[in-house]
Amino acid sequence: MRRIATSYLLAHFLFIHARAFAKEFDPLHHSGPASPYFDAPPEAGISSETPGECTVDQAAYIVRHGSRYPEPGSFAGWQNLFEKFQNSSYTANGPLNFIPTWIPPVDDQPHEPLFLTSTGSGEAFDLGVELRKRYRFTAGGSNFTVWSADQQRVVDTASYFIRGYLSQGNYLTTPALNRGSIVTMPDSVNFTFADSLTSSNGCPNYNLGNNGSAQSNAFRSTFQGQIAKRLNKFLDGLVLDNTDIGVMQDLCGFQTEVNGDMRFCEVFSESEWLDYEYAHDLNYYYGAGPGNPFSATVGFGWLKAITGLFNAGPGSTIRGGNFNPPPLIMSFTHDNNLPPILSALGVWNSSNEPGVFPLPPTHIPKAKRSFRSSHVVSFRGYVALERLSCSHELPSSVKHEAGKLVPLPGIDTMSEKFVRIKVNNAVVPIPKCTSGPGSSCPLQKFVTYVDNDRATAAGDFIKVCGLEGVRNATGEVDFFTQVPSSNAQSIVVELSTF
Repeated sequence: MRRIATSYLLAHFLFIHARAFAKEFDPLHHSGPASPYFDAPPEAGISSETPGECTVDQAAYIVRHGSRYPEPGSFAGWQNLFEKFQNSSYTANGPLNFIPTWIPPVDDQPHEPLFLTSTGSGEAFDLGVELRKRYRFTAGGSNFTVWSADQQRVVDTASYFIRGYLSQGNYLTTPALNRGSIVTMPDSVNFTFADSLTSSNGCPNYNLGNNGSAQSNAFRSTFQGQIAKRLNKFLDGLVLDNTDIGVMQDLCGFQTEVNGDMRFCEVFSESEWLDYEYAHDLNYYYGAGPGNPFSATVGFGWLKAITGLFNAGPGSTIRGGNFNPPPLIMSFTHDNNLPPILSALGVWNSSNEPGVFPLPPTHIPKAKRSFRSSHVVSFRGYVALERLSCSHELPSSVKHEAGKLVPLPGIDTMSEKFVRIKVNNAVVPIPKCTSGPGSSCPLQKFVTYVDNDRATAAGDFIKVCGLEGVRNATGEVDFFTQVPSSNAQSIVVELSTF
């Protein structure tokens, strides 16, 4: 009995440690736009924590909506896969033994596709809680304004964010004291031009640059057939093809978000997930990111507007505006509108190693690349700018005089201002400008970088996009300081948190 017990305990120990080892690689961190939100790993060893001598006094985020149900086209692929599994007689073995039991994770077809899942709602709510605790900008009960493209899943993400950010207790007797406002604007239209959270649709030349699908599809053709060949060994009477492989890998992230079923995640090897992720990298890099020559142009309007607000400082009145944005400036949009912000910032497109950028469409570069779709266009992914106010870190021993509050570091009038970029909470160094605390960039150097280097790289929106002579065409973003904005055709939606 003792020998059996010892053997059992040893086997159990090895099983637990094998599972722990296996979890070191998480397919959900390599699923591109199907990844649920996760913090990206640090770049160059830079901590995401606010440096001890600093306080963040202003921050701006542009955020993809939370996890959603599939788009109709994707759902059609799920249905086709289900019909293939159900309309054949076969034996499924090993890692595929579950497919005769599998059903698509959508149980309300007329309403669910395109809308947030419960995971997506939770992601948005959690971000609100996280940023309230991180920055402590908003007093309890204060009103709060955010900006959103007006597709339902984006507005819903904004509303759940506000609920997480503002929830303070029971305001049933005075609900007006705990409200949020969402400034919504037309989604994916061409008549508001750059004054939009979906500005790529307002640039007629944007799709002439590249859409990324050619590169990503060509790369998929190099590995999907090999995966199908491997998996078909576990099937007798059924044959998987390249299209099936693509759908099955998509289902790992999506089905995990919808109902927690991760069985498709376990079917593929680590190298197969890295190939899958890189195909998405190519799609976003060449379609919406630095590989599209018009990408920086359509992302620059948001960057220029935020830079102006940072230069003025929180609470400052902007000339010509009728609204002062809060210290936390939140924008909600879609996945394809995040890579242009990276392009406008001039990041994630260089490497000390040759052969990394532009991303090679035929193979994964051996040297480390910064551009990873999973690290920015995951559900609820974001690009953020933080304005740091820095002075001296608190000493280990602080003397206190009765009735005199000791100010936090960065609060005094002698503090200096810096800027840093975060992408899914990982600090991304600003090129040639990392001399500040936490590898940040001095504010005035950042303003010069944006106004000179990045403005030149972006070019004039109207000229680059081919809009000369078009009535009302604009390359400026005014919706942060004009509320509502006639150019952006924005409206204000009041949201009670109860």
